[in-house]
Amino acid sequence: MAQLTRRLSIHGRVQGVGFRWSLHAEAVALGLDGWVRNRRDGSVEALFSGRIEAVEALTAWAHRGPPTARVDRVLCNDEPDADAEQAFQGFTQRPTF
Repeated sequence: MAQLTRRLSIHGRVQGVGFRWSLHAEAVALGLDGWVRNRRDGSVEALFSGRIEAVEALTAWAHRGPPTARVDRVLCNDEPDADAEQAFQGFTQRPTF
């Protein structure tokens, strides 16, 4: 089963609208591992890994977000396989960075 790790930087009205919580719920439902966090610049950042189809589905969701969000742009970067330093199990919400 092919796996993919992807990092997203999501910009727009994405803080204070439940974006992080909603992305977390979507990622768990899709069976992805990784994390999501708010950034001090007002964006949301996420790093996640799993089946290619699930990664693509979460990426598509991030372009819409929850109903109260307004997504202006999503920067997307596929990452090399998570190494031992980045390895994660499950999906978590991290503190603002």
